[in-house]
Amino acid sequence: MAEVGKSAPDFTLVDLKGKVWTLSELRGQVVFVNFWATWCPPCREEMPSMQRLYTMMPQDKFKMLAILNRDDPALAKNFSLKLATTMPILDDQKNDVGLKYGLTGVPETFIVDKQGVLRNKFIGPANWDSPGVVQMLMQYINQ
Repeated sequence: MAEVGKSAPDFTLVDLKGKVWTLSELRGQVVFVNFWATWCPPCREEMPSMQRLYTMMPQDKFKMLAILNRDDPALAKNFSLKLATTMPILDDQKNDVGLKYGLTGVPETFIVDKQGVLRNKFIGPANWDSPGVVQMLMQYINQ
């Protein structure tokens, strides 16, 4: 189970474009891990602010992984096209990674620092491009 202050559970998932992502291979970058589903209204509401955050952060120091939890990848692909999102959407249909992270529902977001340590856990939706969030992420990037 994921605990703040401890190493984030490693995982390997494939995104909707077929690219393989392994959390431990992203060391040296801050990683924003968001669990979501297309059937979840709060998840859909926060997605535009996630996209804005994704485009404003330095891509060489920050990764955003939107993990589709127990949902149909085809629905996620259509949703992504409609919103013009560009962050990777990873498929966790069987909830394997969700179980590792102790998900209680969606959306849930985890911030992993450059050393692979889980720094923050957020339950529920947020305005991800707010100045406070950007400042927090930049602090982790600059550490």
